[in-house]
Amino acid sequence: MDPASLPISVAALYRFTPFADHAALQAPLLACCRSHCVKGTLLLAHEGINGTIAGSDTGIAAVLDHIRALPGCADLDVKFSRAPTMPFHRMKVRLKAEIVTMGQPDIDPLASVGTYVAPADWNALITDPDTIVIDTRNDYEVAIGTFQGAIDPQTASFRDFPDWFRARRKELLGQGQAPKVAMFCTGGIRCEKSTAFLKAERVEEVFHLKGGILKYLEDVPPEQSLWQGECFVFDQRVSVGHGLVPGSHALCHACRRPVSAEQQASPEYEEGVSCPACWGERTEEQRTGYRERHRQEQLAAARGAAHVGAVMTEESP
Repeated sequence: MDPASLPISVAALYRFTPFADHAALQAPLLACCRSHCVKGTLLLAHEGINGTIAGSDTGIAAVLDHIRALPGCADLDVKFSRAPTMPFHRMKVRLKAEIVTMGQPDIDPLASVGTYVAPADWNALITDPDTIVIDTRNDYEVAIGTFQGAIDPQTASFRDFPDWFRARRKELLGQGQAPKVAMFCTGGIRCEKSTAFLKAERVEEVFHLKGGILKYLEDVPPEQSLWQGECFVFDQRVSVGHGLVPGSHALCHACRRPVSAEQQASPEYEEGVSCPACWGERTEEQRTGYRERHRQEQLAAARGAAHVGAVMTEESP
């Protein structure tokens, strides 16, 4: 499938910039999205904006023009991809304390951040024996794909990253000459904070992948790639591969984790109800509720209506 031929434009975006009154931006932004039939989730906080939206090319362009006109957003960071169908059920603009939750209120990516590394230069950095590579994403994201040789912190939430690093600092950095630290995430936003955090922890040589995994998969040819597997994305595509082509994973609507083709063959997988990862975490009463929700979704689809479901953004951003 040629991604360029797919009808839906998907824009993953973020910008760290101080909004004096982010709440005042909510209603006009939501109205703009709805008027152009754009769906997804956008997060607004005092520190900036983050989210993923989808729609027609003209609709996405109009919303991005609106966002770029907001204070400090002229240089908005956007990663584009395409989808065969609308990957979101509705449009939400939420007010948050942070646009990506790390739980470290003194960390300011605008004041200090790691060195950006372009996708074309990433392979050379992460294959340098003096570099350690850290995947800053959640455990369920890492499970379906990561860079060759990357360290998996096995964190359930980005909020866990600071404690993980502090507990492992000596093991990671050693006692002599500190290694270079290269970090990456889906679209780059978590690395804005994780590299700023390491700089605050007095780690000097800190680098991160500019544009995140999505930009790497878009720019780097498969034959030159050090990426292994697929990349989890926070919409109904579930995962993408090289060239940002939609991947092979399904989404468990009970626990929001990706489900491989092999896991879908398990007796513990039931579409819309459970997967092997969450089977032991849910009661039969909960699964009964999920079955009813799934039934309602199917009825809505048969009527040609969209059933409102959960919508995610990076670090669910």
